[in-house]
Amino acid sequence: MDMEVMLGRKTLREVLKSSVNEEESSGDQREDAGRWHFYLRMEEDTDFRVRFSSLCFITDHVGFHGTIKSSPSDFVVTEIDEQGQLVNKATNEWISKVLPEPNNFAKKTKLDFQNLSFKEGSNQEVNIVTGCSYDDQNLTDIKTDESASEKEVMEKNDGTSKGKEEKVDVLGNLLDEKTNELLNHFACDIKEKWNSKTELIGSSPEFSLGRILDKNQRAILHSAVRQKFPFLITVGKNSEIVVKPNLEYKELCHLVSEEEAFDFFKYLDARKENSKFTFKPDTNKDHRKAVHHFVNKKFGNLVETKSFPELSYNAGNPNVAITVRFREKTHKHRKRSLFECRDQKVIYTGEELMVHQRIVWRYWDIYKSKNKEKDQAFTLRKENLEMFEALGFLAIKLGVIPSDFSYAGLKDKKAITYQAMVVRKVTPERLKNIEKEIEKKRMNVFNIRSVDDSLRLGQLKGNHFDITIRNLRNQINDSSNLRERILEAIENVKNKGFVNYYGPQRFGMGRKVHTDQIGLALLKSEMVEAVKLFLTPEDLDDPVNRAKKYFLQTEDAKGTLSLMPEFKVRERALLESLHRFGMTEEGCIQAWFSFPHSMRIFYVHAYSSKIWNEAVSYRFATYGSRVVEGDLVSLDEDVDDEHFTNSKVHLVTEEEESANTYAIHQVVLPVLGYNIQYPKNKIGQWYQEILSRDGLQTCRFKVPTLKLNVPGCYRQILKHPRNVSYQLMEEHETDVKTEGSHVDEATLSLLLSFDLDASCYATVCLREIMKHDF
Repeated sequence: MDMEVMLGRKTLREVLKSSVNEEESSGDQREDAGRWHFYLRMEEDTDFRVRFSSLCFITDHVGFHGTIKSSPSDFVVTEIDEQGQLVNKATNEWISKVLPEPNNFAKKTKLDFQNLSFKEGSNQEVNIVTGCSYDDQNLTDIKTDESASEKEVMEKNDGTSKGKEEKVDVLGNLLDEKTNELLNHFACDIKEKWNSKTELIGSSPEFSLGRILDKNQRAILHSAVRQKFPFLITVGKNSEIVVKPNLEYKELCHLVSEEEAFDFFKYLDARKENSKFTFKPDTNKDHRKAVHHFVNKKFGNLVETKSFPELSYNAGNPNVAITVRFREKTHKHRKRSLFECRDQKVIYTGEELMVHQRIVWRYWDIYKSKNKEKDQAFTLRKENLEMFEALGFLAIKLGVIPSDFSYAGLKDKKAITYQAMVVRKVTPERLKNIEKEIEKKRMNVFNIRSVDDSLRLGQLKGNHFDITIRNLRNQINDSSNLRERILEAIENVKNKGFVNYYGPQRFGMGRKVHTDQIGLALLKSEMVEAVKLFLTPEDLDDPVNRAKKYFLQTEDAKGTLSLMPEFKVRERALLESLHRFGMTEEGCIQAWFSFPHSMRIFYVHAYSSKIWNEAVSYRFATYGSRVVEGDLVSLDEDVDDEHFTNSKVHLVTEEEESANTYAIHQVVLPVLGYNIQYPKNKIGQWYQEILSRDGLQTCRFKVPTLKLNVPGCYRQILKHPRNVSYQLMEEHETDVKTEGSHVDEATLSLLLSFDLDASCYATVCLREIMKHDF
């Protein structure tokens, strides 16, 4: 089959001519493309718009026809966790340790009003003996200035503590799940660059945590980030917190071990009064001098250093340790932290006493929620149910909001799916109590246990699929043995793999408006347009589409709510917000916040996925199976998801192309974002043209108004199914021919099982096996 294969009335070259010039297709490229049997299939909506990108096949078998998803039980998806276990297997194992019981904390923090003595006057003073003690956290810097409307508490980890008590996750409390995840990726990326000796090119990379209007929350975040990642610094600007690499940390790592540098910067940020930090003993005087010089030059106004010999040292070659302590003047007027006041008398005004009480009990509420209503992990089984609809129903029954749920990946609707979930702020009993109610919605929960951390997207090894393909038959004009065709197809894809496209379900199959169109509008900050796209009706006469049609005609959110069925949780949440804030730009921004972060970012990811699909088709049409100069390849053979860092992606050189250093399965293409590099060949040029076409030339892939940051990633262009097994079986159907007689006709069905890495689509793998679009 050559490049001129017919596609209806169009040839492949006609379809591609907008992106591949005639003179660019050399004879060698056409030969490669022919050998790989590339051709394109275009799917169209009922309004005859192109609805999905060009898809190519890479294997040369004929394939066969069949029907998938005849019923949900024909398509069973089970997540494989990071340990390689199927999540539908029963387990009694607790993922992580549980916090200890409150230990009489409530009694200790309760203020003793019987011993209060008030003085006359407007500024009444109170002598209090505080008995507060809480090992997990220091509460510091209680604000007492008169301008503050409400006093907050600042939480800081003890930089020198080595205890094993579990820390309250301050970042997890103050940042949404995705921002917290992106912060961790940013930190890991910085460390990997430093560890690989890669210099940071250009301006220093940075990551925004967004605008935090409350100044006390900003202070808490500044400290929490520096405590968790001492190799990062935080900078405040117009209420926005920006995270950058701490170059002083990197400089200190040239003088001392990374462990010492890590602990030293935690010590500095904690600023615990009367505390000291000691570097490891060192026999080299010049080296000690360099450390003294560094600390005093960088932090001399804050700390002072002295050298002390070890107690047991060799006089000829003494071990001397440098000790750092805070200068007294820096603490002369510093307010004491709450727990530094233990067993001491503290003077409070009457107003400050009330503030103190509010702070203590507010913190107790946080502590209690961490112990009594911990995050609960469970396995969710759902059948023929959309993911977000399932979450909306669970949220209502549990009395939480959809954003309290976290998960590792989205799952098909028309299927039976098993996936790991975590929900915040509930008890195991509450989950168990809703079992009968959710069964009516074809859902079950099991393997319930308490955990400390939420899940993040991609936090799984992959998915296991058990699929039944019915009504098997040969392709048109193919008279070969069907069983042989099936065996040939499965073995071919096992060995050669398939193009790792994002499946059409990511974009909304059979819909007028696809998720990628909404994502593009969000990236362009066209919030009103994005809302209208979301509420665009299909050409169906049912209550949902009648309600959507009414809204686009009237923009009457309240009236549309009365028409929208209760089970359409997302649509109703959006409409309720529009009714409250109005159909303005700002109102639509608020409306998008009615969706959890994972859903807002889903639409942006859908746009990036669509462009990636188009890019990989263009890549194969342009270069075929060859690895060419300027391609990006993965240096990590064991990657099973999209979380490549830039340090693990390599740009192919001319010499490496000539030596055939890399294979096609190592080639990756970038998924759009602010932290990716593009191929240095025609594919990179193509990306720039596409961004220009869509009006994103200057897009930074950040939507601050919706707290969306898209760093991007890299995706392998080929994937292979693993652990493939199959079985052919005959199904007998009775066909009544004449009165009193019948004929049994046997049809073949295929039971197919395989594993795929995270973010791979079974329908895309089946498409390659069957050479058939669904």
